[in-house]
Amino acid sequence: MTLWVRYALEGEIGFGTIEGDQIAEYRGDPFQAPQPTGRTTALADATLLTPTLPSKFIGLWNNYHAAAAKAGNAIPEEPLYFLKGANSFHPTGVPIRTPRHYDGKIVFEGELGIVIGRRLFDVDEAAATAGIFGYTCVNDVTAFDVLNRDPSFAQWARAKSFDTFGVFGPAIATGLDPATLTIRTLVNGRERQNYPASDMILPPARIVSLISREMTLEPGDVIACGTSLGAGVMRAGAEVEVVIDGIGTLGNTLA
Repeated sequence: MTLWVRYALEGEIGFGTIEGDQIAEYRGDPFQAPQPTGRTTALADATLLTPTLPSKFIGLWNNYHAAAAKAGNAIPEEPLYFLKGANSFHPTGVPIRTPRHYDGKIVFEGELGIVIGRRLFDVDEAAATAGIFGYTCVNDVTAFDVLNRDPSFAQWARAKSFDTFGVFGPAIATGLDPATLTIRTLVNGRERQNYPASDMILPPARIVSLISREMTLEPGDVIACGTSLGAGVMRAGAEVEVVIDGIGTLGNTLA
């Protein structure tokens, strides 16, 4: 397993792998045989950024059996998804901003994120598996009261795309079996979500294959696999942590 990060240090942006308390620097394209430079940086001295700059951030809805059963939702045969705007992309450790002109509920959703490693279009599941670079933690933040404010039009993109609402990181883990992972979300240290990725209705390779039939996926794109039971409201000042063993902890406060 390898943990890839993107970071800022002394005004420069770099990428590399976490090795203990150090970052081993690499150069080149992170998705095409990057080369180590031999230089290292103390992890404590670096500012972690979003681990990739996606061309798109896709989020799934209703993709866990337990949540579907509780809500009485039908089991989908294809991904039910929305897009989050690039303005929403946000790293670990930096506060999520409460929108100035919105005073409704802000909801956290801890999720597993797929990171695409090569250009994919209309691929089968075997090619989709080969095209997944790794996995990351996601907090798919939602302005919940916006979502169905207008009964004639569900506003998924708007509710999901406020600035800082697309939180992911701190790293991309490669060499993991996603079916073995557990997603946990803590709010002020109290566990609010704890569910297995193995409960997905559509597993990662199936998700990627089906979405690739409709749009080309590019290296660095992120697909959030959806959330399960326990997603809830964040209050101002709350510290929210999405924890996936093998990937790390994505932690932010709501300002």
